[in-house]
Amino acid sequence: MGNILQCCQTLSNYFKWQDVSAQRGGEQSNLLSSDETESESPSDSHTLEDDLLTVSIGITNPALEPEHFLFPDIILSSNPAGEVTLAEPMVCLLVSEEEDGLRLMEPEYEKGEGERRGFSDIETHVGMGVQTETKSQAEVQTQTEMLRSDETEEEKDEAQNRTKSSQEIRTTIKTEQKLEEDLRKRKNTVFPVRCDDPKLQMRDLNSSFNHQSVEAAEPSTSHQCFLEGGDEEGSGMKQGPLLFLDRLFSAAAHGRVRAAESCNDDPLEACHEEKRNNSTLQDIQDLQDTEFTCRIQAPGTETFDLQVSAQMLVSDLQQVLMDHEFTCHRTCFSLQLEGTTLDCRAELRSIPGIQDGALIKEVEDSYSIREARLHLRHVSDLLRSLGPADAFNGVNGSSLSYLSWYTIREREKMATKQDSADCSPPDYILPGCREPPVTPLQPVRDDWKPLQCLRVLSLSGWNPPPGNRRMHGDLMYINVLTLEDKELNITSSTRGFYCNQSTAFIFNPKPSIPQILCHSLVELLNRVSPAFKKNFSALQKRRAQQHLYERVAAPFQIFTWIAPHGDYKLDCVRAGESPSSHMGQDELTAGQSRDWNEELQGCRELPRGSLQERLHRERSIFKTNSDFVAAATQGAIAVIDGNVMPLNPREPPHLQMFVWNNLFFSQGFDLFDHYQPLGGDMAAHAAALCDLRGVQAYTSVDTEGLHTLGTAVVDYRGVRVVVQTVIPGILEKNHEQIVYGSNDNGKTVFTHPRFLELLSKTSKALRIQHHQVLDHNNTPAELCSGISTVGLFGNDRRSYILDLLRTFPPDLNFQFSEGEVTTEELPHVCKSFGYPCRHRHSLASLRSELIEAFVRHRYELFVKIMSQELRELEKLDNATERSAGAVEQQRRTAFSRACKAVGSVSESCFDMRFNPNVCSPGVRFPSDCVEELHSHRRLLWSAAAFLLSDQIPAVLRDCLDHTANPMDGASLTSILHQRGVNVRYLGSVLMKLDMMEEKARLKHVQRISISEVIIRSAKHIFRTYLQDVKPADFSVAVSHFLNCLLTSSCSGLSDSSSNELLSHRRSRRRRSHSSRVSLTADSVWARLTSSRLWDRIKAEAKDYYKYAVESENLEEVIEKHNLQRISLLREFAIKTGIQVQLREYSFESRQKPVFVEDDVVNLFPVVKHLKPTSSDATPLLHRARQAAQEGLLRDSRDLITQALTLYSRTCGVLHEDVCACTRLLGRLSYVCHDVGDAVRQQEKAVMISERIRGIDHPQTIEDYMYLALYCFAGGQQSTSSQLLYRARYLTLLVSGEDHPHVALLDTMLGLVLYGLTKYELSVKFLQNALNLTSKYHGVTSLKHAHCHHLLTAVFEAKGDFFSALQHEKEAYSIYKSQVGENHANTKECSEHLKSLSQRVQKMDCFCSEAPSACIPPPELHTRSLSAVLQQLNMVCCIALNPTQVNL
Repeated sequence: MGNILQCCQTLSNYFKWQDVSAQRGGEQSNLLSSDETESESPSDSHTLEDDLLTVSIGITNPALEPEHFLFPDIILSSNPAGEVTLAEPMVCLLVSEEEDGLRLMEPEYEKGEGERRGFSDIETHVGMGVQTETKSQAEVQTQTEMLRSDETEEEKDEAQNRTKSSQEIRTTIKTEQKLEEDLRKRKNTVFPVRCDDPKLQMRDLNSSFNHQSVEAAEPSTSHQCFLEGGDEEGSGMKQGPLLFLDRLFSAAAHGRVRAAESCNDDPLEACHEEKRNNSTLQDIQDLQDTEFTCRIQAPGTETFDLQVSAQMLVSDLQQVLMDHEFTCHRTCFSLQLEGTTLDCRAELRSIPGIQDGALIKEVEDSYSIREARLHLRHVSDLLRSLGPADAFNGVNGSSLSYLSWYTIREREKMATKQDSADCSPPDYILPGCREPPVTPLQPVRDDWKPLQCLRVLSLSGWNPPPGNRRMHGDLMYINVLTLEDKELNITSSTRGFYCNQSTAFIFNPKPSIPQILCHSLVELLNRVSPAFKKNFSALQKRRAQQHLYERVAAPFQIFTWIAPHGDYKLDCVRAGESPSSHMGQDELTAGQSRDWNEELQGCRELPRGSLQERLHRERSIFKTNSDFVAAATQGAIAVIDGNVMPLNPREPPHLQMFVWNNLFFSQGFDLFDHYQPLGGDMAAHAAALCDLRGVQAYTSVDTEGLHTLGTAVVDYRGVRVVVQTVIPGILEKNHEQIVYGSNDNGKTVFTHPRFLELLSKTSKALRIQHHQVLDHNNTPAELCSGISTVGLFGNDRRSYILDLLRTFPPDLNFQFSEGEVTTEELPHVCKSFGYPCRHRHSLASLRSELIEAFVRHRYELFVKIMSQELRELEKLDNATERSAGAVEQQRRTAFSRACKAVGSVSESCFDMRFNPNVCSPGVRFPSDCVEELHSHRRLLWSAAAFLLSDQIPAVLRDCLDHTANPMDGASLTSILHQRGVNVRYLGSVLMKLDMMEEKARLKHVQRISISEVIIRSAKHIFRTYLQDVKPADFSVAVSHFLNCLLTSSCSGLSDSSSNELLSHRRSRRRRSHSSRVSLTADSVWARLTSSRLWDRIKAEAKDYYKYAVESENLEEVIEKHNLQRISLLREFAIKTGIQVQLREYSFESRQKPVFVEDDVVNLFPVVKHLKPTSSDATPLLHRARQAAQEGLLRDSRDLITQALTLYSRTCGVLHEDVCACTRLLGRLSYVCHDVGDAVRQQEKAVMISERIRGIDHPQTIEDYMYLALYCFAGGQQSTSSQLLYRARYLTLLVSGEDHPHVALLDTMLGLVLYGLTKYELSVKFLQNALNLTSKYHGVTSLKHAHCHHLLTAVFEAKGDFFSALQHEKEAYSIYKSQVGENHANTKECSEHLKSLSQRVQKMDCFCSEAPSACIPPPELHTRSLSAVLQQLNMVCCIALNPTQVNL
């Protein structure tokens, strides 16, 4: 349950009852009485949408259309057709539809009216007390009159600007008309085309280039362009402008008018904005130019140089030193410059005397108990820093990365001149592999082998020190068992560490002989244990060889879905610090709790006037939010595990609420039928994500003075936990609460001028319509948000809004109750798809991407209407003479009619907004708003119809022309979301796909969609399935569910499924075990079978996704649609948080279960949270893409470098934005012939993708592929082949071999192996690429012709001229039919065909006239590596300039 206000009111009633019961004696709680509950416990108006949608506030950049995206986050993605896209960085969370939401993404940054960052002072808080819930009617009328007077003034301003607006529209229309005429004139000519226009697809370019002489995709052709790829006719074979980058840089906005602000943009404001941008660029340049080198002098080590930034905090420098090879064993120290201790919160540039070459001394400080425990934990972490145990367990921000295992190994072979010519892949990599194995996903790395330094490191049983020893400075005692089997008892004191004379049974704290006092525990162990010194030194060297991106902790923990059963190592230090030992409390701050709300709100209130202030503010917000998410996750796990006492312990477990570490925890269940009008528990479960989505929306707008709660949603063991910060005073009994909105589904409604003022600043960005509803006194109340949005004042005098459920307009296609829908308002397209349909709750809403696409669609319609109106007026003006006033009046009237025709809320300006309460149950509207409500409802129906008629077909078109290529469920969800299509429309997507003529070329989309429907339906069932399982049966229950899901022969839980408690004594205990097994088998979950589960999956798919699964069991679906069970297992594990054992699973076995309880390694939480980023860096990326499109590569690289600086200093290096920038820099370096830098940047991108997305994420596969290309260009051909093998294996594991991306990888592998003279292997991969290309691109596509041409080259190199001739004939036939005989490719094929024919004729003559022994060897035709590289660039749609491009 996401409504903290409702929970607090319930708790208030509960505590009141406790006070009464203390006086009257033991009476039943009124919370347990249904009558009392209905009458006394208030309910709230939680409204959810079943999926947490990506929030895209403000006016979306028109250039950033969904077809420019492939994956949900801020990524550079290259689809199998070769196109590459940079999705615009977003400050938001993407969660999948019904409540799952695996993929996090960030919404597009738009500087709307409420988010002008950083040029105004902090707004002063209103000094008013807590408002009561009741207002007199006179006060309400006074506020209404004030609002109406404000509206009157606004109308006057609109009237004054109406003439100006009309002129601007006419100018825009004339400009577009002129552009249309120019396009018609250039219809048969080649001209530079920008791919940032979302409507300009490659199929449109085909008509422009169809009759032109276009350069062929051949290594001998000099290309003067960067080829754009992705159309079915063969990307990389069309001529473009002189400098035309691929879709990586195509998101820059050019010439598109921002729809809702096109009529009121202020030129003066634009001038100020440009000045601010220039000022920002200068500030960023100053940031980059202030790096210098300082000298570090640490005790016991030699002075060494360290490069630092002037903007670095002293505390950051301390963290760097704690990770440095020479000083990593020290934790308790301060830094001094010229004898002055540096303030840890100060920036280095603010310190007097700091300069290049300055000597900074590391000075040892006295320990406290906290510092001593931190030091012990740090040493323990150092000793286990090499292995992947933390990554497998999902702790300490660790995650897996395997890139260096491939690159370093190959480079070592090259350095030692070993034979690296053997590039043969494993058998499971070769084409034709049925189902890939699992174990190669996590190969065993040699550098991860454990290096033991100590046998035991633990806290002593003599802790805590007695009082007399504390007077001597003793803090704690430590036990150590060295590799020499020497037991040491060590005292940690304020001065350092020394060995004492205590034993296991005798306490003697006196120092041992010889007396050795060291400030660091590592130094002491080095002196007393030679084996420790040797092994620790080796460990440090191996640790220093690791890349920084492999060692640094990720800001948000990710979990791997599969892991080996490793040896569990003894770690007494962590055992004493585990959450189970402290009930989830922070072990280092026991008795202390962070005030999360004050920290988050304080960070948001930091000044933002200058770049330095904004950088500090956003860095603080990001750091505090990441700490909050970690604490929320830890607390949610403790709540579900039962380690936190509830506030209302007498209530049923699913209704209990908790406060831990100043965080409020509630569960996703309907509290006292509060959500009953909206859908009960289903609505309550889904409401949490909708509330999180609303929080992200308002947080992204970032309006000063308007505060939202820190929020996270955690799904763990079948229970959804909503975690929120606590508003000061809200838990107090006498705290007055609501002053704005409604908490009881519209029964009582309040409004407040302060909240109206703040929310009005956000309404334009969020497209929310101002409207009136009737309050509990039947008086109109002004609202500027969803009615469930509650506003209240905290004791800190801040204005808080919460319960942001109705932030976005409802989806009328999915309705909870059967409402009256007239034939006039129901669009035909909705009716043809079977809508409206009954949904399980009333919280389904439209995605923000759909709203923005719909607004752009209406704006185009608006321009067309105005263009037609103005043409008619011009004709009328030419026919008759009229006064200027009459002409202007007619133009105003035409403008007004056009606005009204498209549904604009204003008649003087195009402005589209939506009423989120138009279909909310319980909301009443004034009688004079009937016509307005009808117009709002018609607008919503139009948006719902637009989704079906335009957006779903657009998704399929994107997949058909390979602009988008989903590889798994997450990438499919991302593609749908970027077009504004909810996942609940998967049934409609499959229905539309089945009606397409070219559906055979979309088999991969159909396969992934059906798989997604099945897995998501199973996930819904699994959630309720886990709620009935006891903690001791989790492993058995999960393995049983997996058996029922992925096999068709599971008929129930057998007695042998749980044998852990089976006693070796065969007498008395056998009976007790049998009773336990029978008790387990009698559980509801244990009676689940494969057939029952499949029937429930089919029913869930039909009910939720409106898709009928016709197969009788899963095996029929697998056989019919060519699904992989291992891919289904991966999808299901990721969505539910299951971690399974890394081993090969025999799914075909019917003799014994596929999964046993030991195969379930862990259950991890699935966490959704806010994800802030840098606001100043996003515009820099826009300008960088624009500069790249214009050919200004130097400027583009500078801008990207500046954006990277801001992103890394705000979010750290392990972040999606940093990954995108490094990927961009790598591509720019490559196209500018700086291959070395391209490899370095792309290696960083791969490691970041592995760390923050996962080692098998589709984006990681893309990054591996391009790194292979760069490595081949850099002369590392063997490394390139290994990286491509890795990318192909991951693709097989994720999506199987029958996928268009495999065609791209196989083409690249064929070329790389051809360059390495591995012709047999090359033919295998190229032949498979040819088959897949013919299936997904068509046998007449230019890509298919290109594959034939490549096979010709390989067969010719082998000496098989007959096969080469056949393939070249096929290529010539396709080129001739598609581009004509005069095309360069056709001519080249014709000449090559003649040459091959002559060779074949010569061979025939020799065979007929001479014995075989006399046949001379054929003249083999081979190409250089540079020609192979040129072909690789063609395949990846990158055509380099033949001349050097200087940066």
